[in-house]
Amino acid sequence: MRDQITLECTVCKQRNYTTTKNKRKHPNRVEFKKFCRFCNKHTAHKETR
Repeated sequence: MRDQITLECTVCKQRNYTTTKNKRKHPNRVEFKKFCRFCNKHTAHKETR
């Protein structure tokens, strides 16, 4: 069962991306390095609820 999650920039707190994840395989919050168009650089993006 895949659930939709939102990824938030850890620098400017903007919610830039949505994706899906399998909560059985990854029960903890995920973190990716992605490009933030508001910061204009690659930053860490964490899962929000």
